[in-house]
Amino acid sequence: MGLSHCCFCIHQNDFLRGLRKNYSLKETNPLIKGDFSKNMAEEKKFYLTKEGLERIKKEYQDLKNLKFSKTKGGVPKLWESEDLNPEYLSFQEDLSFLEARLAELENIVKNAELVKSPPKEKQNIINLGATVLVEVDGQNDEFTIVGTLEANPALGKISNESPVGETLLGHRVGDEVIVSSSIRTIYKIKKIKYKIS
Repeated sequence: MGLSHCCFCIHQNDFLRGLRKNYSLKETNPLIKGDFSKNMAEEKKFYLTKEGLERIKKEYQDLKNLKFSKTKGGVPKLWESEDLNPEYLSFQEDLSFLEARLAELENIVKNAELVKSPPKEKQNIINLGATVLVEVDGQNDEFTIVGTLEANPALGKISNESPVGETLLGHRVGDEVIVSSSIRTIYKIKKIKYKIS
């Protein structure tokens, strides 16, 4: 086994570790909301922007290539003297994770629905893809309402299934909505715009 093969294996393992970390954060982040195993079983729709769908497809292709490269070199031996080979166990764990993630991504692509701008006469109503300017406790806040898979509150993207996103859907400029999660908050809608390509 050459040095370049070792570096490639290390790079693959770092990639898998990062993917696992990102995957677990998405599963447990309450601001993103969405039980992904439940989503798969129900075959529900996944609302994605064109860019979001392209990212999912790219991840799928990258993981397929990674799986191929991991299995191309052969499977490590099951036994190392009288003990189970830890390299084999790690290989099986990685392969299992890759196959599960690939199946999930296939399901997402199969059930994806692109988020599109509504017709001009309906752009005064909050729907998926709307960027909304609201006033909360005297402060202005702006965010875009996206599907669960693209939600990232730190980047101003909230899920349509989150308490705030779900409550704002269907409302217009001037409406005041009450969101009751851990605390009761009033959101006054000041502006709605759509900038979906």
